[in-house]
Amino acid sequence: MPAPGPLALLVAAACTVAMVGFGLLVSRRQRSLDDYFLASRASRWPAIGLALYASNISPTAIIALAGAGYAFGISVYDYEWSATVVLVFFCVFLLPAVLGSGVYTMPEFLERRYDRSARVYFAALTLFLLVFVDSAAALYSGALVCRMLLPGVPLWALVALLAGVASLYTLTGGLRAVMWTGAVQAVLLIGSACLIAAAAFMRVGGWQALTRRVDPGMLSLIEPVRSAGVPWPGLLFGIPVLGFYYWCTNHYIVQRVLSARSLDDGRRGALLTGLLKLPELFLLVLPGTCALVLYPHLSNPDQVYPDLMRNLLPAGLLGVVAAGFIGATLAAFGSTLNCAAALITIDLFGQIAPSVAAAHPVRIGRLSALAVLVVAVLWAPQIQRFGDLWQYLQAVLAYAVPPIVALFVAGQFWARASAAGARATLLVGTVCGATLFMLTTVLGVIQLQFLYAAPILLAIDLAVMIGVSLRHPAPRTAAIDALVWSGADYRAETHRLRGISPFYNYRLQGLALLLLTAFIVVAFR
Repeated sequence: MPAPGPLALLVAAACTVAMVGFGLLVSRRQRSLDDYFLASRASRWPAIGLALYASNISPTAIIALAGAGYAFGISVYDYEWSATVVLVFFCVFLLPAVLGSGVYTMPEFLERRYDRSARVYFAALTLFLLVFVDSAAALYSGALVCRMLLPGVPLWALVALLAGVASLYTLTGGLRAVMWTGAVQAVLLIGSACLIAAAAFMRVGGWQALTRRVDPGMLSLIEPVRSAGVPWPGLLFGIPVLGFYYWCTNHYIVQRVLSARSLDDGRRGALLTGLLKLPELFLLVLPGTCALVLYPHLSNPDQVYPDLMRNLLPAGLLGVVAAGFIGATLAAFGSTLNCAAALITIDLFGQIAPSVAAAHPVRIGRLSALAVLVVAVLWAPQIQRFGDLWQYLQAVLAYAVPPIVALFVAGQFWARASAAGARATLLVGTVCGATLFMLTTVLGVIQLQFLYAAPILLAIDLAVMIGVSLRHPAPRTAAIDALVWSGADYRAETHRLRGISPFYNYRLQGLALLLLTAFIVVAFR
């Protein structure tokens, strides 16, 4: 097993310095909300797609996916291919209303559709998830990689170091620096993943050798009802709930699309991300399954990918790949800082002291990001207490986000959904989610897989929304017309698309993505 030596450490340090320098280089002096939080609303589709992908496929996701592939088999890929389906849905139904509204944040969109209470609740929930899930998990996973190069340094010190380095350009450059560095890191991560995947398959002896040496159930996307990984009812009803929240409403993700210079750029960027999600079965999940043959007795699945890197790559190349992961950690953490700063500045502080927030948005944003940084650094080392990283990420979302999904789904497709219904849904949904989380995860009184909990909670939330909305006056149609999906608008767009080249028709692009996704799922069912 090659030990990371001075060469690997030197290469990683040099690449990290280059990453920070690049982030500072692409940053300009940020004066306005558009500049700092939405990159002046001038992003083109390649930058959007790569930055969106980098925000999702951070070291957090890579380590978590490989670990889940080791623990549960390739069924964890169900989360990834379903993301492509959700992104196509997002482009067709929700994105036109979101971009057309001109909002800065997704909580602001909820206020336009319902009222201020929905905005504040969603902002607070998103901020909580950003700090305790996204930011902390990014630092934790990055620290696991850094520990290969600096094995004697405590985890908390590595977490603090990564956070400090990421803040150098994030606090200065805003979303523009985050998107450009994220786009570069997406390319580096894909290249690194290709190297490790090729090395893992070569070491195992190829696909045929893997199928002979691994339980066939670990190589199937369709799992039985009682599976601890992805049971097939959870695939049909649970993953879509989590996917809709993550890709269609989570400001951490949608912020990149909000920076688009046009609706077409936003759509093409989102579809590019959907395309990039499909190879992850071969680049990330199956290498984790290969580790079942290479390292059959690992106690912590989160160590699978770092072990693959350390064992399969020569020391010099290990330094390059580790640097790519470290840089991706910086980009992912920087993304969460900028997103959290936007929520605090616009959706929370802007409601308390709007005149101050309007006068000093960038200063408040930087101070907010700094506060989030401190909390994330303190919490990140605690994640190792929760078992494997993938379960931690998904289980938290399953109990927390169904009320928000209910508000967006009802608000987008049912003009009758009212502010009173939204308030009742948030109240009942939060109580039910917290209660079920305590009974299942904390106390263990009920044995319920979290992918079953998500659709149950969503059904309760939608029932509350419908029942309360029907008992109150309907919202004013003129105020929400542009925020609700319209069949007439869809038919008008269909007519317009007939006059353009199929190469530029986003619906045909989306259909091609869906067919490619279906082919992969059928091949590995």
